[in-house]
Amino acid sequence: MTTHTILGKDIHMPVRIRLARTFMATYTVPADAAQRLIDYSGMDILRLPGGRAVCTLVFVDYLDGDLGPYNEFGVSFMVRHHRATTTARFGDLRAMLTGGAGVFIHRLPVDGEFTLAAGRGIWGFPKELADFTVHRDGGSRRGVLHQGGKLVVDLAVRPGIALPSWRNTASSFDAYSHIDGVTRCTPWHMEPSGMRARVGGADLALGDHAWAAELSSLGLPKRALMTSVVDHLAMTFQDAVPV
Repeated sequence: MTTHTILGKDIHMPVRIRLARTFMATYTVPADAAQRLIDYSGMDILRLPGGRAVCTLVFVDYLDGDLGPYNEFGVSFMVRHHRATTTARFGDLRAMLTGGAGVFIHRLPVDGEFTLAAGRGIWGFPKELADFTVHRDGGSRRGVLHQGGKLVVDLAVRPGIALPSWRNTASSFDAYSHIDGVTRCTPWHMEPSGMRARVGGADLALGDHAWAAELSSLGLPKRALMTSVVDHLAMTFQDAVPV
């Protein structure tokens, strides 16, 4: 068992999140623009028909886990797995639908010092401190993110329909990150329950922060491909491996 010492506390791997809540909006964006944004990582954007890529904005409220409670906002892109070899037509689409792709985490602000140190030190996640305001009103969710007094995003997600229990199943992705000149791959296992989803369903406003300008360069805000809410989410993170 690997152990990491973070701010004087021993963290034993794998790291387990026993309860989190999340809501997210998924968009299709121009693949070339998305690739330029993550070129620094050496990863390849997953390219869908029509020259599109998948970008997800997600708010997560960590309630019970090995890193303590905190809030997190993520900007991620679906990418080709670093071991992928297929170049067949529609190979990228097939990889996404069958779980053979990866998720590259481009931005990951949080509101806790300990999770920031752990995220950067253990996995190389690009965590930075920011300020969160999250509202839950019935089935609706709204998250507002500021950093340095500037608005980054204001994302509201409207209620969707409950997914059948067979859709609330465990899934695994490899998560990719890049800081300090190193790209890393982290095996990431999720067990969601209480999921609701819908086509569209997002209201997104961008602020005057540099991160907002990045999202604007992708053509956001526009209509989301889909939105989803997960009321109970358990996760496990293994050690990261440089790629």
